[in-house]
Amino acid sequence: MAELNQTSVTEFLLLGLTDDPHLKTLLFVVFLIIYLMTLLGNLGIILLIKQDSRLHTPMYFFLSNLSFVDLGCSSTVAPKTLINFLSENKAISYLGCATQMYFFVLFACADIFLLALMAYDRYVAICKPLHYPVVMTRRLCTQLVVCCYTLSIFYSLIQTGTTFHLFFCNSNAINHFFCDIPPMLKISCTETFINEIVTPTFAGFLTVSSVLMILISYISILSTILRMNSAEGRHKAFSTCASHFVSVTLYFGTIFFIYLRPSSSYSSEQNMVVSVFYSMVIPMLNPLIYSLRNQEVIAAVKKITYKNIISHKINSIVLIH
Repeated sequence: MAELNQTSVTEFLLLGLTDDPHLKTLLFVVFLIIYLMTLLGNLGIILLIKQDSRLHTPMYFFLSNLSFVDLGCSSTVAPKTLINFLSENKAISYLGCATQMYFFVLFACADIFLLALMAYDRYVAICKPLHYPVVMTRRLCTQLVVCCYTLSIFYSLIQTGTTFHLFFCNSNAINHFFCDIPPMLKISCTETFINEIVTPTFAGFLTVSSVLMILISYISILSTILRMNSAEGRHKAFSTCASHFVSVTLYFGTIFFIYLRPSSSYSSEQNMVVSVFYSMVIPMLNPLIYSLRNQEVIAAVKKITYKNIISHKINSIVLIH
């Protein structure tokens, strides 16, 4: 009977953020703007780093991968969410739900690993500047990023596999705007004890180990900065770490809130608000965080803009003559 009930669930219903038609329209406009800004910002960062040779350094290599992951994370959630705001049919197929969860967890996990790698990169750059070119080689950076994606793939397989191994026979209505793990566990009609151990354990190990790596890196960085004699040197070192520190604080704060709390304290409304933040708002903010106060990125933007203006003027002169 359990198997029969399991196979009868061919789709899920994403209840979304609200049923109010007027609020749906407003949220559609807001989410569309957020998503478009996410696309423009992250694609802009990737293309900028690719085009400007001065940005071909380990720090910007990791940043371009972070932009790619943020783009993937937002694109996994936003399109379906936007469609559901305008459509009465909020159904998502069983396979579609599993696919959405798999890629979302993959990109979210890769985001965590990349933030940890970026902290290590800043540690080597500030604490061991003379060894930086030797330690942070292109080969090592590529290997670290490949390792990051590989671990994320396996982690996502485990989390998605253990979630969709459950039976969903009582209800197929997910009180969320995408297929996330906590709301999926809520509608399962089988015992979720193992999942409630596996999800926080794996998420906790992944998050805590990354946070420890970041903390150790920043403690070493802070110690090195405080020993610097030059005020200009201290300011430069602080400025190179500030953007990363803001991203880390925003991202890990929401991860801890969602996945590392006991299930007894689960609140659908709170989780949906926080989920909007880390699935859509943070991917939009990261390009702004890493570019607004970054002189190298600003200089690269000015350089490319100047080139385009000159190229446009030359083409206009050629066409006139």
